Amino acid sequence: MKLRSLGNSTLSVPPVIFGAWAIGGWRWGGTDDAAAIRAIHASIDAGTTAIDTAPVYGFGHSESVVGRAIADRRGAVQVLTKVGLRWDLTEGAHFFDSDGRRVYRNLRPAAIRAEVEGSLRRLGIDEIDLLQCHWPDPSTPVEETMAGLAALVAEGKVRAVGVSNFSPELLSQAKAALGSVPLASTQPRYSLMDRAIEAAVLPWCIGAGVGAIVYSPIEQGLLSGRVTMERTFPDDDGRSRSPKFTPESRARVLAALEDTADIAAAHSATPAQVAIAWCVHQPGVTAAIVGARSPQQAIENAAAGRIALTAAELERLSSVFSG
Repeated sequence: MKLRSLGNSTLSVPPVIFGAWAIGGWRWGGTDDAAAIRAIHASIDAGTTAIDTAPVYGFGHSESVVGRAIADRRGAVQVLTKVGLRWDLTEGAHFFDSDGRRVYRNLRPAAIRAEVEGSLRRLGIDEIDLLQCHWPDPSTPVEETMAGLAALVAEGKVRAVGVSNFSPELLSQAKAALGSVPLASTQPRYSLMDRAIEAAVLPWCIGAGVGAIVYSPIEQGLLSGRVTMERTFPDDDGRSRSPKFTPESRARVLAALEDTADIAAAHSATPAQVAIAWCVHQPGVTAAIVGARSPQQAIENAAAGRIALTAAELERLSSVFSG
C-alpha cells in the first residue's frame, strides 16, 4: 500500500489505519483479545502498517493488546496514541462518566508526561510515532500543552505531534505554539454522513500543510450495509443508544447504499470499502482510521485503500448521501 506523507512531519502513513478503539471493549460490548491480535497481524500483513489507539480505550486495555500484538514486529508498524482523557485524576475539565469512572480532559504537561510513560509501558515500545491530544482541554492554555509535547519530542519519547477534535482556531494556536516542531496532523470525525469539517477544518489543513487522519469513516459500521433494520446491539454497546442507529436513520442509510450499490459492484467492493475509499479520496484527507475485530475485517479494510474511485463516482456518492 502506497504511503502518504503526514503533513510536514517525517512520518508517512498508509491511507487506511487500524483503529483500536473497539478491541479495548469499552462501549463496544466487550472484546476478544486473541481475535484482536490476529486482526492486527492480518492488518499489518495487508499493508495497514499504522495503528491508532488511546489510553482511554478500555482504560488501558486497548494499548496493552496492541503492545502484545506488535511485540515481535515493532519495526513494521507505526504506533499512534493519544493523551488528555484521564480517569485516574480529578483535575482538569470534567468530560463524561462511564463504567463508574469520571473522565476529565487534562492536557497539563505533568499529566501528559505521566500518560506517555504509561502508554510506553503498556505498548512495550521506547518511542510513540504520533502522539495526539485526544480532545481540547479548556482548563489548560494551548501553549502549555504544546510546550509539554515539544519537550517529549526533544527527549526522543515522541516522534511527531498531532491533535484531535480541534477547531481551526485551536489548530492555529497549537501550530504556532509548537515552534520548530511541526504539527503533523489533526484527527476529526468524517464520513459520507458527517461532513462538517469540509467547511473549515479541511481547508485549514490544506493551507497549513497539516495532515488529516479522519475517524468513523463507516460510522461504527452503519455504512457497511450490515446494520439491517433487524440487528440489535447489547446494552453495553454504545450503538444501542446512538441516534444514528434509530430505525429511521437506518432506513435512510440502507436506501442510500442501495442507490449506490452499482459503484461498489463496479469495483468488486463492499459498501464499507466504498465509504472508506470515498474519505481517503477527499482533498486534505491523508488517511482514515477503521476499526476491526477479526482478520477478515482487517483485510477488507486494508483493501479499501487500493480502490480508485472516479471523479463521477465521488460526486455521485457525495450527492446521494448529502443530508
